[in-house]
Amino acid sequence: MKQLPIGTQSFEILRSNNFLYVDKTQDIYRLVTGNRIIFLSRPRRFGKSLLISTMDALFKGNKPLFEGLWIYDKWDWTQTCPVLRIDWTDIKHATKEEMELDMSDFIKHIATNYGLTLTRRFASSLFGELIEQLHRKTGQKVVILIDEYDAPILDTMGTPEMEPIQEFLQDFYKRLKSNDEHLKLIFLTGVSKFAKLSIFSTLNNPNDITMDEKYAAICGYTQEELESSFADRIDDLIKHTGMTREELLSAVRYWYNGYTWDGETSVYNPFSTLLLFDKREISNYWFTSGTPKFLMEQLKRRNEIKLVLEPFVADPEIFDSFDPNNIDNISLLFQTGYLTVKEKMKTFITPKYMLALPNQEVRQSLMKYLLSAYSYYPLSRISLLAEHMSEQLTARDAEGFAQSIRIMLQNIPFMLQIGNEKYYHSLFLSWMYTLGFKVEGEIMTGIGCIDAVLEQPDVIVVSELKYHAKKKIKTLLHEAKKQIYDRRYYEKYSDKGKPVLLMGLAFSGKEVGCRIEEADGRL
Repeated sequence: MKQLPIGTQSFEILRSNNFLYVDKTQDIYRLVTGNRIIFLSRPRRFGKSLLISTMDALFKGNKPLFEGLWIYDKWDWTQTCPVLRIDWTDIKHATKEEMELDMSDFIKHIATNYGLTLTRRFASSLFGELIEQLHRKTGQKVVILIDEYDAPILDTMGTPEMEPIQEFLQDFYKRLKSNDEHLKLIFLTGVSKFAKLSIFSTLNNPNDITMDEKYAAICGYTQEELESSFADRIDDLIKHTGMTREELLSAVRYWYNGYTWDGETSVYNPFSTLLLFDKREISNYWFTSGTPKFLMEQLKRRNEIKLVLEPFVADPEIFDSFDPNNIDNISLLFQTGYLTVKEKMKTFITPKYMLALPNQEVRQSLMKYLLSAYSYYPLSRISLLAEHMSEQLTARDAEGFAQSIRIMLQNIPFMLQIGNEKYYHSLFLSWMYTLGFKVEGEIMTGIGCIDAVLEQPDVIVVSELKYHAKKKIKTLLHEAKKQIYDRRYYEKYSDKGKPVLLMGLAFSGKEVGCRIEEADGRL
């Protein structure tokens, strides 16, 4: 078996050291022969850096590295180009001054390697001078490859340094337009497309291929690529787990597949896929890769947890208007990989997109972080408490379930508790999602609105939640039960072929009460 390239983003290292490489060169060939100024957005850990590295080797004419790949006998290896490759995560950018110095040093170092002498003072001017001199010395136009173009903005977002850094980047990227005659191709990758960053207005409108169906699989692994490139690893995992091939592939697909940008072509996240085959265990690897605390706090502050509980329709503008000064949570969730396109719906004017969580791994990660953000409960202990709560529901242990919620609430400082029903409703929904329930919130019926319906393969739980700072728990539970029966919420689920439980939850400060009954009213 070939080595798994975990943490390796260099195409040269992969191809020179018997690492596994999923061949994306046909997509790359189509990309570089059909476009000149290109932008691609993908979440982090999706293979953007490897894509950049592969293009770098291609334009430099490193033919031996491509032997056996689709592009090998289709590329003109006699034509090479000077390549300027910039990875903004490698350039210091805590402040504008630091970025100016580090980028200047970086550009001068490249010039020295080419035997060039630069005379300008500032980084942006040096950048333009380097492009021009490279073209004149080699006789070949320059290829610009920029990885994580938005890293300096994302890393300083919400700080006083963000605006000066935006100004620096605007001036820096303007040099690409002023040196257009010296450039063969510009390719930029990033997580976000910032509406107010001048690169998208000064570069003659780059071709944004983020949502383009032709390049939907240029990053990530398709199902076909997974089963062919990882065939030996799949066989090994079957032996290790004792699962059948069908069972294993179904579980792997449920956990890790589901990312789409055109609503049709579905791919796996490379990071999680590689760790799956390395650890030989279906587990949550996205959770360990980092989740932005800022995002969790945004959802909590605006009480927008419903955005991730069920699919919803969005306009295309959310993909094209990411403003760092006015962040929209839908855009942020999409850019960071927590939401993906499940369906592209064509209309008479512009398409609309059905957005949803991509898979179980992301769903579990997000709910754990949200739960911790809402409850201040330690992340390391959430899974164990969630298991206890699932068992308590199955056993109809209302008091045990209420006690578990009390334990969670004890971690919230009194002054941080939000005294309204929406807060407790969001907290409850995130808990249930973490338990593995299929969750629907605020379901409209003919005569009312159900707070939440929780569903597992063997049970449906119709839930009504009540909050009042001064009422007694017993009174609130009575109101919850009465509302469920008076409005016959359970009737909507009576033909599902599984038991229907009715659950009332009551909150009064940190006091919690719970009642669980069969749909016919028996305890």
